[in-house]
Parts: sequence; structure tokens; C-alpha cells
Amino acid sequence: MNPHSSPASVPGSRTSSAATGLLSALAGLAALAVAMGIGRFAFTPVLPMMLQDASLSLAAGSWLASANYVGYLLGALSAMRIRLRPETAIRGGLLVIGISTLAMAAHLPLAVWAALRLLAGIASAWVLISVSAWCMENLSRYQRPFLNSVVFAGVGTGIAAAGLLCLGLMRAQAASPTAWLCLGVLSVGVTLLIWRVFHAQPQEVSQTMQAAPSAAAAGTAGDGFRWNARAVRLVACYGIFGFGYIIPATFIPVMAKQALQGSDAFGWSWPVFGLAAALSTLGVAALVSRMGNRRLWMACHFIMAAGILAPVLWTGLPAIFAAALCVGGTFMVITLAALQEAKRSAGRNATVLLAAMTSAFAAGQIVGPLTVGAGSFSGGLIVAAVLLAASGAALAMERDAP
Repeated sequence: MNPHSSPASVPGSRTSSAATGLLSALAGLAALAVAMGIGRFAFTPVLPMMLQDASLSLAAGSWLASANYVGYLLGALSAMRIRLRPETAIRGGLLVIGISTLAMAAHLPLAVWAALRLLAGIASAWVLISVSAWCMENLSRYQRPFLNSVVFAGVGTGIAAAGLLCLGLMRAQAASPTAWLCLGVLSVGVTLLIWRVFHAQPQEVSQTMQAAPSAAAAGTAGDGFRWNARAVRLVACYGIFGFGYIIPATFIPVMAKQALQGSDAFGWSWPVFGLAAALSTLGVAALVSRMGNRRLWMACHFIMAAGILAPVLWTGLPAIFAAALCVGGTFMVITLAALQEAKRSAGRNATVLLAAMTSAFAAGQIVGPLTVGAGSFSGGLIVAAVLLAASGAALAMERDAP
């Protein structure tokens, strides 16, 4: 054997390296499953139970949902300013999610529940951002793009797992405090399982990863980014996406329960949503290579709009599941395609554009549930579908060249 050969060239070392990369990817998947499936979206499958046994009104539920999305915005903004090791932020964020989820099982005033959902939103943003940084740093050495797709499939995996857990609890006639308790225990259990994977990195790697937000912030002030009609269009379309998808992503089990008039089949709507999200994430790379980021983003807006309109135009199980598939199967695809399109469009000056798109998206998420709380499901869904279709048409006006 050549003494100068790299470890990657040795078959045994290559196998070990591949296993290590897969372990890191699966740990990232598990962390995102907790952060997004429980920290962000566990409220969605629990909401029908809370409406039934916790004397919670739909308007109050809308405020609790929006509190979580406000927390997500605050978490994203604070993560840009506060420097922490990614592994420290991941561990701390997962613990906050577990504790705040367990606390939701107690019968507390609405304001306290809102504060807990706010904390979970802040923590979920920190975990998402830190997992992205940690996994990109650790997975880049393996040169296997599929591992990144595995990581981000954690969002849909967590949504599906939380949905299935709540479905089982509903069939067992459990109340909402039991659901929150089980979700909290699951969150803490997964956190302990992956705790050692997110170990402290070597000092030079950690310093590089900590410096990334500061470098981005420094680049924001002097990177020469210039606003134009195209940049404004991308920001507006991404904000509309945040507004449009969050309405079914918050209320689809409640809509399903109302539409199905007592049938427990409504509980399957959220697991279907999550499964569609997980599977679609795994196919993003192939779709982008065939269609390009912008065209894929545009197509997904039209598909999502059609899915959102389905429960308005038709009643029954097929319409609800069509909405779950269309929205669940596109929201992560849009997220990845839109952010890549922003990077392609702005090149090295993408920091400002990405920050503006993320802020618009977060604002849309906050407003969406309040729209339903102030009106009705049908009205909110129609507005969302119209705006999504209009933004899809706006994206069609974009040229392929940067």
C-alpha cells in the first residue's frame, strides 16, 4: 500500500468514513425532527384536542400559533447577533424545546402558554440554524450531497412522527395534556440519544463556524448589494409563501375534523403532510437539476395554491388529503429552491437578500394564523391561494439568467 495514500483511499477507512457521515446526517435529521416537528409544529396536531378539552377557542389557538412564529423570527434574528458554538446552541435549544413542551401539559393561563410557545419558537430557530452550520461543516468532507437531503428530511419526519403519536393518543381517548407530556418526553429522549454526537469541535473549526455569522454581518454592510425590482419580487414571493403555507400547516387537522364530522380519519392528515415533506426533500436535488430553482419554485406555488383551494371547493377526505399532499410536498421544496435562487441571483452579495427573504417569510407566518382567527378557514385559504398564484405568476416573469 502506498504510504502516502489518504485515508479516504483505504477501503476500510472509506467504509468507516461513510458510516460516520451517515451518523452525523441522522443526528442532524433527529435534531430537526425535534426542533420543527415538535418545537414548531406539534401544536398543529394537538390543537383539535385542545379545542375539545381545554376550553380553547379558535381565536386563542391562532394567537398561540402566532406566538410560536414570533419566537421563530426572534430566534432567527438573535442567532445572527449572538455567537455560540453550533453544538452548544443545538444542545441548549433542544433542551428548551423539551422543557417548554413538557410545561404545556399543565393547565396554565393563555399568556403563559403563549410564552412557552414563544420560547419553543426561539429555540427551534436556533437549532435549525445551528444544525445547518454544524452539518454543512461536518458533511462537506464526505462529498455526498444526499447526506444534506437526509438532514433536511428531518423536518417532515418530525411532523409525521408527531402526527402519528397524536393520532394514536386520540384513538386512545387521551386528552391534550397527555399529548403534550408524550411529545415532551419524546423530545427529551431524542435529545439524550443524540447528545454525544454534537460534541465540541476542534478549536480551529469551532472558531471558523462561530465567525461565520460575524463575517456575514460584516458583509452585510459593505458587500455592495443593490436593491432592484427582481430582488423585491423575490422577497415578496417568499413572504407570500410564508403566509400561504402556514394556514394549512397550522389548521389542517382542525379543518379535517370539521369536514369529516366526527370520523377519526382526520388524524391522518398531519402525518400525510409530514411524510410528503420528508419524501419531497429527498428529491429536491434531482428536481433542481431538471427544472432550475426559479421554475421549480414557481411550479410549487401553483401546486400549493391548488391544494389550498381543494378543501374550499370540495368537502370530505379526498380534498383534505389533497391539501396535505400538495402543501406538505412543496413547502420544503420551495424553501430550498428559493434560498438557492437568492444565492444564484445575488452571488457573493446574497446576505442582505437572504435576510430580507427570511424576515418576510417570518412575517407572513405570523400574520397567516391571525387571518383565520379574525375570519374563517375558507376566507383565509382563498386569500392564501390567490396570493400564491399571483406570486407564481410573478416568478414566471423572471429571466433565467442572473
